[in-house]
Amino acid sequence: MFTKNIYPILEFDDNKVAKLNPTVFVDKTFDTNKLVITFFPEVMEKLVAEKRVTLERTIGGENPVYIYRFADADVSITLGAVGCPACGGNLDLFHAMGITKVMFCGGGGVLDKNIEVGQILVVDGAIRDEGFSYHYIEPSRYIYTNSEVTQKIVQYMEDNSISYIRGLTWTTDAMFRETPERIAQRKEEGAKIVEMEQAGCIAVSQFRGFDYGALIYGGDDVSQDEWSNRGWRSREGIRYDLVMLCKRLVEVI
Repeated sequence: MFTKNIYPILEFDDNKVAKLNPTVFVDKTFDTNKLVITFFPEVMEKLVAEKRVTLERTIGGENPVYIYRFADADVSITLGAVGCPACGGNLDLFHAMGITKVMFCGGGGVLDKNIEVGQILVVDGAIRDEGFSYHYIEPSRYIYTNSEVTQKIVQYMEDNSISYIRGLTWTTDAMFRETPERIAQRKEEGAKIVEMEQAGCIAVSQFRGFDYGALIYGGDDVSQDEWSNRGWRSREGIRYDLVMLCKRLVEVI
């Protein structure tokens, strides 16, 4: 049913069938149902160089998507696209191609200076300060990950003595509009990290009904008077280890 609203973004249609559906672009499904989405290109290059992954498929278009397969596991991996429309849209397509278990790993800006660079956040949900998710799940201020999937992630972290925190992210479309007042409000609501994909990816997983989990590591700091990069993109060891952790987790969830 289509629900009207004075604001277009708050209108919602729960019809599963659109004029253009991701199944239109599926000519062959994946041989595996497990996928890691990462935002670390240097890790992908390292995995290719080490021959730990091989190119499995190229999804053509103006912005081709390259899907790789681990040599030692029934798991695929791809680089994520920035922002909910690109990353979430691709995720919808991946599901149509047979993916039913997904682990996401990326970085985000911390809203609390005490969250160190490299600290892992197990995502419980997101504040929906973007537009994409509203086309998949009816309007709400928050969206949450599947509690059973998240608990499996947490249990694995506990069993293997891996340090983590858990909580909400703040998903925004506008990285240059993270104003002091917004940051303070999102922090007050419980958000630990700001990023650009989680609300959309969680929404797609809920709408289509598949398992999705996410780990975000503490990167730059937006909580202070001046923004601090903290050299977060140069932490190659942390980023590589996080990808390999997600490779193991996607087989657990």
